[in-house]
Amino acid sequence: MHVMNTPQPGSNPGDGDNDGSAGRPAPLTSHIKAGSGGAMTDEVGVITGDVTLTTELGPDGTVQIRIQYTGAEEWYTLTGSPAPLPPSGHAAFHQHVVDAVQAGAAEVPRP
Repeated sequence: MHVMNTPQPGSNPGDGDNDGSAGRPAPLTSHIKAGSGGAMTDEVGVITGDVTLTTELGPDGTVQIRIQYTGAEEWYTLTGSPAPLPPSGHAAFHQHVVDAVQAGAAEVPRP
């Protein structure tokens, strides 16, 4: 099970205060359990267990995907991020990444 929400300003990686008022939608966040393969990050390799995953639209039409151990301060880049925003949109892509991480797919899935 996961929860999708729009975080409070300053609670996410990225520009810190992106609450959607600057013309871009706010990041989407889910609290999930990574599957048996974990999630591959650029900085520390595979992380497993309870994680928080955030997707954020960039000004260049890409989506930045970051992940952290739930409750930790450090955020990591999911390997394969940034990824192009597919035609299905941000929310659908976020759910696609959530499903992949829950299934134990280690990197950003391609639509």
